[in-house]
Amino acid sequence: MLTMGLVALDGAIVSTAVPQIVGDLGGFAVFSWIFSGYMLASTVTLPVYGKLSDTLGRKPVLLLGISLFLLGSLLCAAAWNMAALVAFRILQGLGGGALQGTVQTLAADLYPLKERPRIQARMSVVWAGSALAGPALGGLMASYVNWRWIFLINLPLALAALWIIARHMVEPVRARARRGRIDWAGAVGIFACGGLLLFALVQGGVAWPWLSAPSVTLLGASAVLGVLVAWVERRAAEPILPGWVWRRRPIAAVNLAMGALGLLMVAPMVFMPTYAQSVLRLSAVEAGLITSAMTLSWPISAMFVQHVYRRVGFRDSAVIGVGLAALILCAFTLLPYPAAPWQPALIMLLLGAALGLFQLPLIMAVQSTVGWAERGTTTASVLFCRQVGMSVGAALMGAVANATLAGRLADAPMPGLPRHVNDVPEALDRPALLAPEAADYLRRAVAAAVDHIFVGATVAAVAAVAVLLLLAPRRFPVLPED
Repeated sequence: MLTMGLVALDGAIVSTAVPQIVGDLGGFAVFSWIFSGYMLASTVTLPVYGKLSDTLGRKPVLLLGISLFLLGSLLCAAAWNMAALVAFRILQGLGGGALQGTVQTLAADLYPLKERPRIQARMSVVWAGSALAGPALGGLMASYVNWRWIFLINLPLALAALWIIARHMVEPVRARARRGRIDWAGAVGIFACGGLLLFALVQGGVAWPWLSAPSVTLLGASAVLGVLVAWVERRAAEPILPGWVWRRRPIAAVNLAMGALGLLMVAPMVFMPTYAQSVLRLSAVEAGLITSAMTLSWPISAMFVQHVYRRVGFRDSAVIGVGLAALILCAFTLLPYPAAPWQPALIMLLLGAALGLFQLPLIMAVQSTVGWAERGTTTASVLFCRQVGMSVGAALMGAVANATLAGRLADAPMPGLPRHVNDVPEALDRPALLAPEAADYLRRAVAAAVDHIFVGATVAAVAAVAVLLLLAPRRFPVLPED
């Protein structure tokens, strides 16, 4: 839980200190890579660490991940310019990729299925607590101490986790994956292919247009590398990303459903704060409170989900959860303009409760269909698909939002509005410079864009329902405890 707290707290604490970081180091044009660089590194290494944990054991991978995260945190605190900070965040992400999947795998290793919901619920509480405490800690440190302390605070947590795991964690002797030559060619190929794809999705529509030479080149190169990786993995004795991950229906169904989860999560996590600040004219703190309502109900729902899946099964519990999520996401589009703040907060609270019924049963179900020697790879593939879903979702939803705003600006019935989508945030930050009717029109345009985003998220939730009903078995084949 300390290790999980490292990753969760880091993600929540850094965002609030961005203004101070940019003010000190400069580099406003590339500051988004403080987050994107970390995400790229942690996502594309998930399959690699999953396979290594099945081959070498969980403990060595966990110790390596904590050590890299610790070193990256220390170097981030000493960064002398934005380029150095981004590079050290990538190093941090290399450690974070080892921690995310391995901690989830350990929950299945160390606790039998009947005890696992309690442990997973506690881990969800860690995420929720970090989501609530992180922004406050980051703001306080950036304002009253120095932004570098947001990275230094990781050091005591990492050292404590490192000491406890090194001293007290003893893995039972189990039949591990056949020890052979590590598939370094596959590991490098997956890293390069995934890195190019995610880089193209993160930068497309932001740094350059989608239909431009950089986008086409990056997407084309990732496709070519994907074919090459598939060829290498088919011939490897111990592939990093084995084909059975997609040939087994239960695992393939969960992978696709978790990809849909990542896609739909973009709407509440990325666009709800924009809606709260731009449309409802709330402060950043108030917008954060609305968004955090989801992190309050999610772990509470996870605590009680065992009572649902023990009655109806893993699959049907997940179908109920994501089906409710589809209705809740659709309900957002029915909110009046302007909505009262409690209305989107209620949407987020209900959405967190629904997704708590969806995610946890699927993770436990898919982990229970494999033995110890395949559990790390399976868990990593599920988390990898969720992360890729979020990246693809951010690109798609961003394109939808930009198209909606561009169309509304082109059809504006009054002068004085921004000509380009990129100028909308600045205009909303200084509404006094606009005529009242122009400011209202711009806020309505943003509300329409966010409505379209939530429609897209609803479609993703419906797709997850379809995948589970068509591909996932009604009763997952649970193996005996190993």
